[in-house]
Amino acid sequence: MTTEVMSARLPKEKVELIEEIAREEKVDKSTIIDRALDHYIQEWKLQKAVESYREGVATLTRAAEIAGLSVWAMIDVLAKRKIQPQYDIEDLEEDLKAFGRD
Repeated sequence: MTTEVMSARLPKEKVELIEEIAREEKVDKSTIIDRALDHYIQEWKLQKAVESYREGVATLTRAAEIAGLSVWAMIDVLAKRKIQPQYDIEDLEEDLKAFGRD
């Protein structure tokens, strides 16, 4: 993976906390920031997938793709958030294609 340098202005308190975490984890500050961004991006994608599914814009399979999860993991996420399944013939056709049964 290629990397790129990026700068950001952060409050002193956040910088100090990043430094503390880096010392405790015995890694550099860039690693801590990269991990935090990975976490945020995953949460953002998950929220986007859940909203798309709830609004009927995305099927279950598509929501799972958006979130970067398996269909089964996406079902679990939706259940934990008490979102009712929205499964119709279009979803069935998409799932059959995904499983190679056109």
